[in-house]
Amino acid sequence: MAKLELINITKKYITEKKEILAVDNVSLSVEENEFISIVGPSGCGKSTLLRIIAGLEKPTSGKVLLDGKEVKEPSAERGMVFQQYTLMPWRTVLKNVTFGLEIKKIPKEEQIKIAKKFIKMVGLEGFEDAYPYQLSGGMQQRVAIARTLANDPEIVLMDEPFGALDTQTRAILQNELLKIWQKEKKTVLFVTHSVDEAVYLSDRIVVMTARPGKIKKIIPIELKRPRDRTSIEFLEYKKKIVDELKDEVLKAMK
Repeated sequence: MAKLELINITKKYITEKKEILAVDNVSLSVEENEFISIVGPSGCGKSTLLRIIAGLEKPTSGKVLLDGKEVKEPSAERGMVFQQYTLMPWRTVLKNVTFGLEIKKIPKEEQIKIAKKFIKMVGLEGFEDAYPYQLSGGMQQRVAIARTLANDPEIVLMDEPFGALDTQTRAILQNELLKIWQKEKKTVLFVTHSVDEAVYLSDRIVVMTARPGKIKKIIPIELKRPRDRTSIEFLEYKKKIVDELKDEVLKAMK
């Protein structure tokens, strides 16, 4: 049985003037510990799919199964990392990371132990008492990742988490994410606009059509890690995915 299953997911938004079909009959199976990236033109429903998996939105039809059980509401078993860092500015790094553990009513000593483990894992040891305004964007996103992982979710959902970062910081965090993923053995669904990022990180890449979003193609990335971005094989994968996206981006712009 797959870890995560999307079964005929359709999402419609109804406004006063019209009905908008955002996602149309999407089905996908994700295996345990798999790293899946979702790419597609703007407005194709990538983020909507993630929010449905997270339980933050309900599908108009279809269902999401996690370990065979239907997802109907948000849960700590599905951790979400957004593009915006969504940290609480009045709480320190340590207190931001322990937030979910406090809600679970885990004993305080255990909260601190778990939080420090993940703060160290994301390379922020020594910043436990800092506040978000004292950190760079990349450091804030590390805190957001640590907070999500500290809750020990079954699935990690990431919605363009590095999109607002500079190229160098983005590359560093991609490598850190891979190390954490390999160590913690999490299942990851990762939305990105960057084909390079998707090829570098993923086991498989899901290419979406222009709205209404459907799955156009699923491309396995059969490259050993760590991956060389300058290799012929890497560049061939990039070209293949860009070619798949080209028509969809043009459709989305019309």
